[in-house]
Amino acid sequence: MISEKQGQMLLKMARTSIAEELGLPVDKMQIDLDQFFLEIKLGLFVTLHKNGALRGCIGVIEPVESLKTGIGKIARLAAFKDSRFAPLTRDEFDQVDLEISLLSRPEKFEYGTAEELAQGLVPFKDGVIIKKGSRQATFLPQVWQQLPDAASFLSQLCIKAGLDADEWTQGGLTVHTYRVHLFSEKK
Repeated sequence: MISEKQGQMLLKMARTSIAEELGLPVDKMQIDLDQFFLEIKLGLFVTLHKNGALRGCIGVIEPVESLKTGIGKIARLAAFKDSRFAPLTRDEFDQVDLEISLLSRPEKFEYGTAEELAQGLVPFKDGVIIKKGSRQATFLPQVWQQLPDAASFLSQLCIKAGLDADEWTQGGLTVHTYRVHLFSEKK
């Protein structure tokens, strides 16, 4: 797995990528880009928080490219292309904390009833992907902090996917779960 020191390196790479996009001066950090772990392909999300509130979050569930290639790209997308927010400004740059979530490979979650689904999820540990037809959405495990009960979590996830809030009680959802290895600038 990725060490804390390596995770801090990824955070620096993400922050540097955003700073460069903003045209801000960047301390050229000493990063050995040949380190083996940077070649690993993992699902990856970058989240920005400003004063404790979400300020941007974008990622990829399936591993598409190496951490070396993907970290800067995803960080810039989270900062400038999350459709829920205006692009990050120079003035905000020093006010945001970055968080990187490295995802395990999603596993299909087998369930029969809505009760089995709600009771089978592990709050604060499971990231959840739901899919029905062409609609799909995910919540990282960190979302459990705002929605600590499974019913609320699943209802809001359905809404995020463009489904009715109670769709998870009707059956017919494909559900996958995953775990994350989390690195954060916030202490």
